[in-house]
Amino acid sequence: MSLSTHVLDAARGRPADGVAVRLERREDGAYRKIAEARTDADGRIRDWGGAEIAAGTYRLVFDTEGLSDFYPEVAVAFVVDDPGRHFHVPLLLSPYAYSTYRGS
Repeated sequence: MSLSTHVLDAARGRPADGVAVRLERREDGAYRKIAEARTDADGRIRDWGGAEIAAGTYRLVFDTEGLSDFYPEVAVAFVVDDPGRHFHVPLLLSPYAYSTYRGS
């Protein structure tokens, strides 16, 4: 399975570069970090350093301190039901709101 994310700073109208993001997998009711990366100049992470992603529940934890006055981090949980598919989980962030969706 491949996983990508994209962080857009809606307040500034541009991609958010340099944002630290942790990829975590839920195991026995708790999340465990399996990879960490930073967004590139286009606000994207395409490579998780070879992390193995199988079926299961995951979350991306975005370090948004400095981008949002209210949310120091944003956690987005999602289910991988078909490890053969590509998953894209973008984050659109503004100072007092955020949204996410399953992209392509």
